[in-house]
Amino acid sequence: MKAILVGENQALSWSDVPDPVIKSEEVLVEIHYAALNRADLMQRAGDYPPPPGCPEWMGLEVSGVIVEMGEEAKAKSDYKIGDKVCALLGGGGYAEYVAVKYDMLMPIPENCSMIEAAAMPEAFATAYLNLFIEGKIKEGNTLLMNAGASGLASVVIPMAKAFGIRVITTIIDENKRAAVEKLGADIVVNTLTEDIVEVLKNQLALGHSVDVAIDCLGGEIMGKCIHYLTHGARWIMIAALAGQFTQIDLKNIYVRNVRIIGSTLRSRTPEVKAQILASLVKDVWAKVSTGEVKPTIDTVLPITEAEAAHALLAENKSCGKVVLKVKE
Repeated sequence: MKAILVGENQALSWSDVPDPVIKSEEVLVEIHYAALNRADLMQRAGDYPPPPGCPEWMGLEVSGVIVEMGEEAKAKSDYKIGDKVCALLGGGGYAEYVAVKYDMLMPIPENCSMIEAAAMPEAFATAYLNLFIEGKIKEGNTLLMNAGASGLASVVIPMAKAFGIRVITTIIDENKRAAVEKLGADIVVNTLTEDIVEVLKNQLALGHSVDVAIDCLGGEIMGKCIHYLTHGARWIMIAALAGQFTQIDLKNIYVRNVRIIGSTLRSRTPEVKAQILASLVKDVWAKVSTGEVKPTIDTVLPITEAEAAHALLAENKSCGKVVLKVKE
């Protein structure tokens, strides 16, 4: 089969690799679409190696069709050959086929395309993990979701709104405001022209302070913002794209009982990931079927144009998910 390999100077090529050989608890998925994540850019740069046992090529979420099943997978799951599925991977999605443990699969919701399904496993699992498991967010709470035009935010915002949560988000490109507002965000702050610290300070004074923040940016501004949250709020760090260092008033943290939580999906055990996927199907899939929660697809490109797809993320040109087409 073919897969996208990283060569000299991080160049990407659609190259021949060995076919996957499934284990008893695995299924073989013929990949139709693979969605991009910023973790792919980090892996390409050598900063985010795949877990042991995973293929060396990138790709954390795919949609496709089951073409082969191991005996244990047949016995322990309701899936069958020919089923359309989406899958959460430790790696290996930029390819024609992938071997997946049966509990890393999810059925494709009704009224959901294969393109949309590819953009869901990693993003939806990350959103669910940080909203409901780490964030313990509840109906009526306020969420701060940074980087509102990102692929993750395009999932987090509508998921939060579907569960009755108020959302504040940020952008740095005014041209993306309308698209982010369409996701349902209540307040969209352009941090190039508006001071997010002042916004949060005003929201606190008005009684609408942030209960949970999901932050992929970090940097200096994180330490300034964290002082203006609800008592007992959770600030969840999932990346540090704007910088790894900040200054925080520690007295404010313990006086206000604010919790700073570091969180990544990749570091979870397979058992925890399987539980998250099962919760997604139980709690969220019906809302996907009705259209309350859907991934926002920015661009679909052929797998052979993976370089161009990566550039969209690296240059912040996308608003929503970028997806690679492997097979119709």
